[in-house]
Amino acid sequence: MGKLDAIIFDFDGTLAELTLDFDLMKRSIAALAEVFLGTRPEPGPTPALEWLEELVQKTLKEDRDEGMEFRTRGQLVITAMEMDAARQGRLFDFTRPALETLTSRGVATGVITRNISAAVKVVFPDIEELTQAFIPRETAIRVKPDPGHLFQALEQIGAAPARSLMVGDHPMDIETAKAAGTMSAAVTSGTMEADQFKALAPDFVVQDVAALLIELGEAGLL
Repeated sequence: MGKLDAIIFDFDGTLAELTLDFDLMKRSIAALAEVFLGTRPEPGPTPALEWLEELVQKTLKEDRDEGMEFRTRGQLVITAMEMDAARQGRLFDFTRPALETLTSRGVATGVITRNISAAVKVVFPDIEELTQAFIPRETAIRVKPDPGHLFQALEQIGAAPARSLMVGDHPMDIETAKAAGTMSAAVTSGTMEADQFKALAPDFVVQDVAALLIELGEAGLL
């Protein structure tokens, strides 16, 4: 395919060490839901954002005002936890050099994240100076794993999916890449091990973004 035109990165666990306790987040949402629904729902595998909205929809069927209040309070719970995690997070040492290297080689870069921009910028305040597209949750038309999140970044850059690569530390990122028709790379710098990506068969599985750039160079993609 020749050299890549664009590489789109996930943020948490890929470009930064930012540990969010999603189990605690869902338990907090469950406790809040009990106030509005009368019973405490049991958290399952559904991600927190989507699970909150499912619970909100149940509340809206009974009382629109209560449902709207539940959504607002639930979003505040999630946002507060994201900000707390950001204050304890750090950008990986390789992140800025990697982005600068890609720019110098004519490869556009972007970041898509289900996190909010305020939390991301606590850790990476100059993210928009070092990337050509930054699509956090609040500006995403749809969030990953919906491929629309990735398409939005690629459209902003002006790159075709077939000549682009999506990089992330979670199976959701690989699912997003495959749904969008881009190449995919899994990194184990987050909480996932390499074997947890096997079923999705990403094009690359590496330790981190620094190691990925070496492999991409050897493959003639940079």
